[in-house]
Amino acid sequence: MTTQERQTIATTEAPGAIGPYSQAVQIGNMVITSGQLGMDTTGVFPASVEEQTQRSLLNVKAILESAGFTMNDVIKTTVFLQDMNDFQKVNEVYATFFTEPYPARSAVQVAKLPKGGLVEIEVIAVKA
Repeated sequence: MTTQERQTIATTEAPGAIGPYSQAVQIGNMVITSGQLGMDTTGVFPASVEEQTQRSLLNVKAILESAGFTMNDVIKTTVFLQDMNDFQKVNEVYATFFTEPYPARSAVQVAKLPKGGLVEIEVIAVKA
């Protein structure tokens, strides 16, 4: 068994980590992002869940691109919602970032997200 080197991924095109973690980690042909809130690089949240979803996915996209990956490389996403009643609104925006074959996905409602966010999304991407 060979060991692959783990590499930290960081970009200024997405908000920096707000704790002791990395925006993403790459090992071999796989990138795993930390959850991305729907805020811009200055820490400002748009008002609506749709805008926060878009911003979250733009943050994911920027992180992936900084590692040489694209949204087409995403195989799994996890969506954390402050309110499951926003599921359809999030889905509508989410669908604009992915094409078939769609990644696998989990979506869960949580009691609270950092900084009062309405949505947080993390992904796993693999280059074939």
